[in-house]
Amino acid sequence: MIFIMGDVAKDLASGTVGGVAQLVVGHPFDTIKVKLQSQPTPLPGELPKYSGAIDAVKKTVAAEGAGGLYKGMGAPLATVAAFNALLFSVRGQMETLLRSSPGAPLTVNQQFVAGAGAGFAVSFLATPTELIKCRLQAQGASATAGVTTAAVTEAGAATTAAGAATAKAVKYGGPMDVAKQVLRSEGGVRGLYKGLFPTFAREVPGNATMFGVYEYLKQYMAGGTDTSGLGRGSLMLAGGLAGGAFWGAVYPTDVIKSVIQIDDYKNPKYSGSIDAFKKILKAEGVGGLYKGFGPAMGRSVPANAACFLAYEITRSSLG
Repeated sequence: MIFIMGDVAKDLASGTVGGVAQLVVGHPFDTIKVKLQSQPTPLPGELPKYSGAIDAVKKTVAAEGAGGLYKGMGAPLATVAAFNALLFSVRGQMETLLRSSPGAPLTVNQQFVAGAGAGFAVSFLATPTELIKCRLQAQGASATAGVTTAAVTEAGAATTAAGAATAKAVKYGGPMDVAKQVLRSEGGVRGLYKGLFPTFAREVPGNATMFGVYEYLKQYMAGGTDTSGLGRGSLMLAGGLAGGAFWGAVYPTDVIKSVIQIDDYKNPKYSGSIDAFKKILKAEGVGGLYKGFGPAMGRSVPANAACFLAYEITRSSLG
């Protein structure tokens, strides 16, 4: 029991450090991804708000400054310790259950199973965190002006339709404000779990793929199951490619999750995940399911390289 608890503590600490590294490196890419995913479909003859990832970066920085790229970081930063600690500790315990004998290396297939189990567990934490993050990332640039929700409401009551549009853009003052508004007016705790199904559909196969690919690449570069001698460059390469494999396997489910979570509660555009899938496919074709794919991949490789490297170094330093 002492051995198991020691491993849990190491995974908790290492996962926390890895998660912070991942967030700092990857959040600006994630902001652009969500902006591209959530922009409305242009009417016939109209141009989209953002022509692509570079255009989204330029317009975001021009309107909000460099800080706009880190909008919504508060929610995942507040929970990154819990999220990655849970992800890596559940994966570690799954590894313990799957091993044929204590200390025996796992096969690639066993790592797939361990990753799937970890993905299932973290979905319950990821859903409310992602909902808060996506709503802050998707709302207009004027949200950074520091206007409170109450002031926006009062202003909206006395202004024109244009003013109402501005009020809508500054609906949320920050992560806690999002949580409070959802709890108050969108069904309580249940409202924070809007998008749970597509989150499962992303996290379970995504993490199965990521951890499986990570183990496969490590064993391939090490020439066997003993991967303890791999250098930092090899770990970064394996982690970066594994992160890319995550998004390559499940990206459309992330698009569906994002549009479901930012959908209006009182006048929803989508009745559920299947309806969102059908409407996106009908309106925008297959390409609509891959909006923001470039920034997601651009984020995933360096962010996961940083995450896995930080995890491995911390885990090793703890013995």
